[in-house]
Amino acid sequence: IKMDPEMDRQLKIGFIGAGNMAFGITKGIMSGNILPGNVKVSAPSVRNLGRFQELGVPVTHSNAEVVRGSDVVFVAVKPHLVPHVLGEISQHVTDRHVIVSVAAGVTLATLEELLPENTVVIRMMPNLPCLVQEGALLFARGSHAKPEDGALLRSLLHHCGLVEEGPELWIDIHTGMSGSGVAFVYLFAEALAEGAVKMGMPSALAHSIASQTVLGAGRVLRDSGKHPAQLRAEVCTPGGTTIYGLHTLEQGGVRAATMSAVESATERARELGRRSSACTK
Repeated sequence: IKMDPEMDRQLKIGFIGAGNMAFGITKGIMSGNILPGNVKVSAPSVRNLGRFQELGVPVTHSNAEVVRGSDVVFVAVKPHLVPHVLGEISQHVTDRHVIVSVAAGVTLATLEELLPENTVVIRMMPNLPCLVQEGALLFARGSHAKPEDGALLRSLLHHCGLVEEGPELWIDIHTGMSGSGVAFVYLFAEALAEGAVKMGMPSALAHSIASQTVLGAGRVLRDSGKHPAQLRAEVCTPGGTTIYGLHTLEQGGVRAATMSAVESATERARELGRRSSACTK
């Protein structure tokens, strides 16, 4: 669902926290209809604020100032800082605000407990490729957030990459698969390049080709709409190079290891969520 672009343009967007996620989302929403002057970012130090200023975005050290001047507020701080930050801004949150948390592991129940009654809260997990508008973002609505609040968020963020909604239960899985999965792909790309180096290719060229291979494969996978197994079968010719390589990967247990990596990362996300929930009680 796309909201009215004119309405989008007039929205005031605030960010509490100035890290990579805040920066990636800011770049994404500004490549839509949001003007730099309608965004404001706060952080305690100036360390990360310079790159926002280069985009023409006003910056401040006051979280309260951000909330007072915004309709949608992204809370993009480390999970352990969330209780302190929400305690600080709570008195400035009204029924016109939509509060979007991108803090890993902090549940909707915890967020709603720390904010005024009936606050519209959305919990979202982006991933690093938001920085280049190729992110995978999953969000879950809190008990007071209506479908139109979800539609507004989708409209705001659709330039950041793939934006999907689901139950909160899926957020930790998304963290394990897509948040952490980015690093799994980097590990695989590094190993691809090292294989080429082993066989005699210069390192710089090998890494360049490995990154392009991962990018190209990902785009074909996304844009073709085909199942990965189908695409994989299309690359394999009988008795050819690919099937020999795939056999070696299967002997190394790459499929089971990857599934276990997603499972481990998901379980860790759940554990951090339980811990952060306990900290607020």
